[in-house]
Amino acid sequence: MVNFSFPPARLTKAPYLSEPTFMKKEAIDLIIEKNPKLAKSRAKLEAMQAGAFCLHRAWGFGKIRDYDVASGKLIIDFDGEKTSHPMDPAFCVERLEILPASNILVRARTDSAGIEEMLKKRPADIVVEILHHAPDRTMSSVELENLLARLLGERFKKWWSGAKKHLAKDARVSVPSKKSEPFVLREEPVKPEQQILEEFYVTKQPKKKILLAEKLYSFSSSVEEIEKDLPRIFDDLTNTIKEARQLTTADRLHGVWVRNDLARHLHADVDKLEPTSTSIIIGCPDLPQLAEQLPSNFQRRFLDVITRVYPDSWKEVIINLLRNSSGKFTAECISFLVDKDCADQDAECFRRWLNEQTLKTSVLLWIIRNRHSRKFAKLVDGMIGPRLLAAIFYAIDSEALQNTGNRRITLADALSDDPDLIADLLADANDETARDLAQTLLLNQGFEDLTKKSLIARFIRLFPKIQTLVGGDTTSRQAESLLVSQVSLDNRKKEYEDLIQVRIPENKVAIQTARELGDLRENAEYKMARQEQDTLLARKSLLESEMSRSRVTDFSDAQVDNVGVGSVVELFNKNSNRTHRYAILGAWDSNPEKGMLSYKTPLGQNLLGKKIGDVVRTEIEGSVEEWTLRKIERWVEVKP
Repeated sequence: MVNFSFPPARLTKAPYLSEPTFMKKEAIDLIIEKNPKLAKSRAKLEAMQAGAFCLHRAWGFGKIRDYDVASGKLIIDFDGEKTSHPMDPAFCVERLEILPASNILVRARTDSAGIEEMLKKRPADIVVEILHHAPDRTMSSVELENLLARLLGERFKKWWSGAKKHLAKDARVSVPSKKSEPFVLREEPVKPEQQILEEFYVTKQPKKKILLAEKLYSFSSSVEEIEKDLPRIFDDLTNTIKEARQLTTADRLHGVWVRNDLARHLHADVDKLEPTSTSIIIGCPDLPQLAEQLPSNFQRRFLDVITRVYPDSWKEVIINLLRNSSGKFTAECISFLVDKDCADQDAECFRRWLNEQTLKTSVLLWIIRNRHSRKFAKLVDGMIGPRLLAAIFYAIDSEALQNTGNRRITLADALSDDPDLIADLLADANDETARDLAQTLLLNQGFEDLTKKSLIARFIRLFPKIQTLVGGDTTSRQAESLLVSQVSLDNRKKEYEDLIQVRIPENKVAIQTARELGDLRENAEYKMARQEQDTLLARKSLLESEMSRSRVTDFSDAQVDNVGVGSVVELFNKNSNRTHRYAILGAWDSNPEKGMLSYKTPLGQNLLGKKIGDVVRTEIEGSVEEWTLRKIERWVEVKP
């Protein structure tokens, strides 16, 4: 039930306990005599009588309970604790709105059961009632939402989300397509299809025309309702898709699918209509980008078309889409492949990407969120372990270094918010592995200090010896040297110089400028500048630490009888029956897509010192992959 009951009046002053006193004509005359400007507000003053409901700009909904003749003030009970509040009529005439009996807030007090019944069963009727009593039967989106929010309180957002779906199909109300446009109660009901149809014919915006055509088709309970307009809609949409230059490839493909849905009711052969979805996809140079720009409800359809456009290689195409996907499309790709009985291929790709340290954030998020799923058990089994946690830390650190604003890192939040995740990932880890990962966490740029402490505490609960990291026993590890190429060291130096000479000085100016804006507690610019300062100084400290431990090599020391830093290796993966070729280079030279791995990567570490014919095993939580070393060359001799 809508609860609008007022708390009991406080029994304090005798005048408030008597029968309500009304503000008589003489009292109103006296108020106007003292302030002649209020003459134009006489009608409002006359409405300020005991029993009237009102709305104050600051204190909200209330009810006038009395008029204290001695002080010349109204006694008003406002919602909450502000009861028996005295107010000077002359003072509040501009701030207090007297509500008529038809107002929805008043009706919620006088007929709470009826209003509650409408809210639950007939949400569109609530809006119709409000608009019926609004000036010109019209109300802006902001005004309507503010009124409903006051009526519903905490329930507003959820209720309004559902009510808008009912309104969209209600013939009595014209629902605005933009926030700046008003809600209008029509003099005569108009079917939603007719309103959308009018917008479709009027609009000159190609993308909006496609969206309206889709909406028109989905809103029609039967295509017969728009049968006579169907040929014109079809022709208009076809010309738009062909001729509108401002449409993106994704917009055009979306338009083709909407056109095809309409065309089928005209018994047209959609395969002969130009452009076709096949021609658009074949002509697109960047399928991953196209997929990301499509409406989410068309992503599955896009994958279905891929299987027809590339009948012999669709699996490889979709796996490439998955590798470069984000958000909902990642889940769509994985689910599609599993439904097509390609779970084994999915799992093999996940393991390979994990070994190469190329797992993208969206795939990592999907894995940790579905680690207990029965449907995807074949995919996630063997993935949940220390190696995955290392990949998560790497992805978070990379995103933090590229993040120039104050945007949250979703993967970092997921790791922090899931209390069981670290325990799951470290279930089979040993002390040394856990310590290395904890060290990685401490150096990671993607976590705030408090979050780091919270995560480290989870490590310590599982591995108490890690407590020494917090105590500062990191000297030996910091002293470990790093073999680096001259090029990668020069890049680090350039980044360091840019930090020292440009970014940190600019940040100092930004902090000073923001400080001058006033109250630091409410100063968003100052907070953002300080957060950026923390990121820049942390990066500076890390660069200094790494460069102090760096030792430049030209990789000429590499041999051909065993693997070292500067070797090029040819590996045969027994599990996938495929051959891979990697250059094992410096600590900062990793680029798996170009066939380069840092010697600090897990695969690189396992290969160091190995000879031709040796077998290297990489284990991902029980799933063992075997890599046979077939060939060793020196990078200085074969580099491009």
